[in-house]
Amino acid sequence: MSKVIQFIRESRAELKKVVWPTKEDVLSSIKVVLISTIIIAIILGALDLGFSELFRIVMR
Repeated sequence: MSKVIQFIRESRAELKKVVWPTKEDVLSSIKVVLISTIIIAIILGALDLGFSELFRIVMR
């Protein structure tokens, strides 16, 4: 049981050392992720459409 208590104490001490991101940092990161996701989705959608059309042309 003493090892569990020691682990909890050490965990709390380590968490106090953590530099947590500010609200602005988090919002900025969210924007980057959303914009990147949208751009990649558009690119993959365009590639899928292009390959689908190419496959239809080849299969005729």
